[in-house]
Amino acid sequence: MLATYSFTIWGLWLILMTVFIQSAVASVAHRKQKHYVPGIVDAKLSHESFVFRSDRTFLNSHENLLMMFGPAVLGMLVGMDAYWLGLLVWVYAVARLMHMVLYYVIATEKNPSPRSYFFIVGNLATVVLLVQLALHLGA
Repeated sequence: MLATYSFTIWGLWLILMTVFIQSAVASVAHRKQKHYVPGIVDAKLSHESFVFRSDRTFLNSHENLLMMFGPAVLGMLVGMDAYWLGLLVWVYAVARLMHMVLYYVIATEKNPSPRSYFFIVGNLATVVLLVQLALHLGA
């Protein structure tokens, strides 16, 4: 199974590394604040603050992680087509990476912001995977 799904597994690795990096960046940014309280981000902060953006980037990825990771693992376990499964995982992984980069560099309250488009691409990859998984299970 490892050889068959290596493309998918590397994509899942990239997703996990992205979330790990986001966690580290958020932790460092949070601790550099003048008034640092462990585990609490000041509610008055907004998109102009990198502390806020790094925290939201990590939390957003954390909130969405299971929705791609779980179906991808199930897809491997039930024998989904390795190419399409890997492609969907990589589309999601790259979309989340772009979402992270744009969230870090663009401080905007505008909606949709440029990062929103990559959020949508990641969600579309997840929806397609969930539909494909359901079709595969029904076959």
